[in-house]
Amino acid sequence: MLKQLKERVDGLRERAGVPVRTPEQQAEVERRAQHLTLYHRPTCPFCMRVFIALARLDIPIQRRNITTDAEARTELGAGGGRQQVPCLRIDESAGTRWLYESADIIAYLEAQFGVPD
Repeated sequence: MLKQLKERVDGLRERAGVPVRTPEQQAEVERRAQHLTLYHRPTCPFCMRVFIALARLDIPIQRRNITTDAEARTELGAGGGRQQVPCLRIDESAGTRWLYESADIIAYLEAQFGVPD
């Protein structure tokens, strides 16, 4: 049953122009995505745009709801400088970057995790 569901989802992805990754490629995406955290509010339409991109690109990242998680709200304000969502926290070897604006976040995700044409 699970195999059939995956095949159907992969078929939908291919028809939508989203290349299907091999299990090894997906494992690498998941490894690289461990360094990302999305701060969001569940009712934010701009956050929904990012959620759709994450689903389309099949990128599993940690999500922190600043509406219900006071620690996340404080972390966002202290690290990013403001409590605006969506905000993607990118932990890199050179330090932490805070990326605001849904269009910028989606462009970053597509550049990092999309499959080249």
